[in-house]
Parts: sequence; structure tokens; C-alpha cells
Amino acid sequence: MRQAAEDAAESALPKELVALLTGHLNVEADVDELCDRTTFESLGLDSLSLMELVVAAEEEYGIVLPESALDLRPSSTLGQAAQAFEHAR
Repeated sequence: MRQAAEDAAESALPKELVALLTGHLNVEADVDELCDRTTFESLGLDSLSLMELVVAAEEEYGIVLPESALDLRPSSTLGQAAQAFEHAR
């Protein structure tokens, strides 16, 4: 049971990222199904959607995402995007 709690903590996504995915990009997935290993492609998002995500994050939360956020591809994972959010200024 302890391992399950640790795994959940490791796979926790920033609430801002989840809000942008489900609200702004209209991803129709159960929030409990979204984890750090989920790819954008599996959510039906393409490169244009990823750029919309970056712009929306910067506008909505007043942050500047690092250059690595611009390298996100449909095959990138939500965990990789979460790392970009962690390094936002």
C-alpha cells in the first residue's frame, strides 16, 4: 500500500496542467486516468494543440515556460510537460 501512495505522488500532475488539458483543450479523459506516462498523442492532441497549451499556460498563469516546453511533441508525455511547468518562471 505504501508503494501505491509513492507511485501516486510521483505521477501527480500539476493541477494547472490538468486544468488546461481538460478545460482549454477539451481533453475528454477522466482526471484519474491522466498520469505522467500518458502521451499527448493518446489524448488526441497534435503539434498545434501543444503550442496552444504553451500559449494558454503562459496567458492563464502568467508564467514563461522554458525552451524545453517548445520541444514537446505528440509523443511526449504529460510527465515531460509537468517538468516544464516546474521550471516555469
